[in-house]
Amino acid sequence: MNVNIKSLISISEINNNFSKATSIVDKEGLAVILKNNKPKFVVLSYEDYELLSTKLQRSQLINESADRIIDENLDAFLELAK
Repeated sequence: MNVNIKSLISISEINNNFSKATSIVDKEGLAVILKNNKPKFVVLSYEDYELLSTKLQRSQLINESADRIIDENLDAFLELAK
């Protein structure tokens, strides 16, 4: 994943100035919190979190449905694959 350097903030800076993180989120869409100079956490708006959560739930539902269809029709798929 490519991370915009403008979205990086250290964990110690977060401890001292959380409002800086919220400013980064407002400007960049998210803030990446570094711990020991490595990305550790992400701060994003609640709206973006809800959107991401909804997309993840849909993706899981699609994967579960696909797995069920494959399991129920495995013999037919194997026959078609010949």
